[in-house]
Amino acid sequence: MHKYSIRNATINDLAAIVSIYNETIEGRMVTADLEPVSVESKMAWFEAHNHETRPLWVVEEGGKMIAWTSFQSFYGRPAYNGTAEVSIYITTASQGKGLGKILLEKALAECPKLDIKNLLGFIFGHNLPSIHLFKKYGFEPWGHLPGVAVLDGVERDLVIMGRKVP
Repeated sequence: MHKYSIRNATINDLAAIVSIYNETIEGRMVTADLEPVSVESKMAWFEAHNHETRPLWVVEEGGKMIAWTSFQSFYGRPAYNGTAEVSIYITTASQGKGLGKILLEKALAECPKLDIKNLLGFIFGHNLPSIHLFKKYGFEPWGHLPGVAVLDGVERDLVIMGRKVP
């Protein structure tokens, strides 16, 4: 069994976070970015996270970062403060080992402390492993945006998976 440690990210983690993110771009399954992003371009995004309400967690195995999870406020208006989007990014080498399950379980468990009543996942319609994972944890399709992303000339749907958190 793998031994993972999960902790709050620090600014020193940003380069590794960006590296994991950039690794996912080529697969065209989890992000609408088409080219790698820079550490500098993610600075404001990083600073928008805080440990109290919108954490950014990193996952390490044997001292090496292999994944990260973030919470982001939905739509940026105060009436939506109880709703957040969760994002999970895992290195290619660490995918398929149950880490997504561990991170989604932790995210759901932490929601009450973070004052999150509704948790969302924005998932490409062709990313069936992620859709199945979210469904397994009680998420349902709350929105469907057909053909809103174009990846390598192919229109892709965005599915918004949502769940009320007790």
